[in-house]
Amino acid sequence: MKRTGLLLLSLLLTAPVATAAESESEARTWHRLVGILQYLQADYPAAVESKSDFELAEQRSFIAEATEAARELGRPGETFVARLEEIKARVDKAADPEGVSQDCGALVEDLVLAGGLARSPRMAPDLKVGERVYQESCAACHGADGRAQVPIAQTMEPRPTNFHDAEIMGGLTPYKAFNTVGFGVPGTAMPGYPTLTEEERWGLAFFLFTLRQPPCDAVPPRVSLEKLANATDNELVQAYGQEHLACLRRKMPDVDAERGLLVTREYVEQALKLGASGDMLGARNALLDAYLKGLEPVEVTLRARNPDLVLKLEKAFLDTRVAAERKSPHLQDEGRVLLSLLDEARRDSGDTMSFLSVIWITLLILLREGFEATIIIAALLAMLRKMQAPEYARVVHLGWVSALVVGALAFIFGRHLMNGANREMLEGIAGLVAVAMLLYAALWLNARANMSKFMGELREKMKGALGRGSMMGLFAIAFTSALRESVETAIFLQGLALDSASGVAWGCAAGAVALTVLVLFVNRVGYKLPMKTLFKASTVLLVVTAIILLGKAIRALQEVALVPIHPIRFVTIDLLGIYPDAMSLIPQAVLTAIPLALLLIKRRGGGTASLADTSSQAEAQAGK
Repeated sequence: MKRTGLLLLSLLLTAPVATAAESESEARTWHRLVGILQYLQADYPAAVESKSDFELAEQRSFIAEATEAARELGRPGETFVARLEEIKARVDKAADPEGVSQDCGALVEDLVLAGGLARSPRMAPDLKVGERVYQESCAACHGADGRAQVPIAQTMEPRPTNFHDAEIMGGLTPYKAFNTVGFGVPGTAMPGYPTLTEEERWGLAFFLFTLRQPPCDAVPPRVSLEKLANATDNELVQAYGQEHLACLRRKMPDVDAERGLLVTREYVEQALKLGASGDMLGARNALLDAYLKGLEPVEVTLRARNPDLVLKLEKAFLDTRVAAERKSPHLQDEGRVLLSLLDEARRDSGDTMSFLSVIWITLLILLREGFEATIIIAALLAMLRKMQAPEYARVVHLGWVSALVVGALAFIFGRHLMNGANREMLEGIAGLVAVAMLLYAALWLNARANMSKFMGELREKMKGALGRGSMMGLFAIAFTSALRESVETAIFLQGLALDSASGVAWGCAAGAVALTVLVLFVNRVGYKLPMKTLFKASTVLLVVTAIILLGKAIRALQEVALVPIHPIRFVTIDLLGIYPDAMSLIPQAVLTAIPLALLLIKRRGGGTASLADTSSQAEAQAGK
């Protein structure tokens, strides 16, 4: 019995290790398959054109090995075997060079997605380490200077690569070199070096691209590590100019801009390993950490540059979390989609926006975030003027100005106080409070619209016509209407200021002017509207805004796991706070149905006066 217990304990202890080893082995197979197809993509057209039996045989061995590698992957690789065999049939006949090259490129992208592969290092490569490995393992065949002008190179077929050849280097990327170092080139004298660490392989891969570059003392453009690892020299020249190529290859970038995304990726990879070992609760918690500790701190900058990508990332996170919570077999598939999106975000994370771009985006953010609050505040001011109670306008102004002060504090201290769960919880709670206040405002308007004596009381300026409670209500409506947008805008602008602080300042000035014009316009138009129309329009506006904010608030609380997730098939309209999830759609539907039902009941009831009638009576009394 004791021996049996020890055996079971050893199995439990070694199971995670075995799972991790299998996962690492599978990742190597994915990378090997991608590396082979990248060779075919680049070299097959030239082999067909050369009509060399040796080179064509080499290409046939490549596609045969790729097909076998896909079969080794088991079920995940089965979906690619048919496509590989179709490519193999053409390669065996030395036919369709352009089509084979294009199909190999498309297959590489699909394989990277299916395998959740990282195509760049997790930290800036150490070029000194790369140089050391090169001199120890590569210089004998490729030469100390990388020109392959050594006696042994003359005896090899094909000849070792000359890393000073512009044509060869123009089509090579560090990621391709990384795979070559790890797996070698079948049918050639180029061996693989599986014993090298990942850091050594990346250091060597990046070092190869410095061999033909002159020394550089300038500061290179800011480019992400993800982009450098997957860009050829020709692509870098096209994007940044020939004068920057040497610095881009010789000076590794600061990865601080990518740090949050790298942290996110590590947590997601951890979640997939935990899920593969059966620990779905651990996978779910790792995914939550990935979002709050990795993505959330950099989401502001990402959203300012590419809001569509951020929406895709948020959806992928929720889908992957749902798969973990439901113990779904699709967890790995969802997670790999998420990893692919994170790498897409990394590609652009190192780029900076121009001064004019920052101004334009700042202006759009202010208009987008401030539109709802501006309309509500302007409508409140117009109604107070219409009801001849302008003295209460200062309460409204105090409310939205207070919200702007809170937003300014968020801009100053937001980097430390508004990251991770803090920000999402603030947005969610502020959103729910705003919903409550907007509904209160709608009821307040409807009550005032149905009090026939209210306009007369205002005309006589009797104390308590609005009352202390109503004054507090006006302040709360103005404050909460502007608070969420104020804080969110401040955090967005904080991210944009990293690219151009002066651009943010000019964009804020332009946005302030635009919003002021909007307030004045709505205020003037609202003053000229009949009381009945103004009350109706304002009530509808407040209810619609409450429905939008309800969806956004619930979504924010779902992202920090305070509200459960129940996705359903539906459209996503982020601007309107509509998401394909039952936990937000059902409350929104109920909130939409209640006023519609009340309106229907009122219209069918013959004994009560309509809103139009009471409003008309109020206007008539006010005009006496």
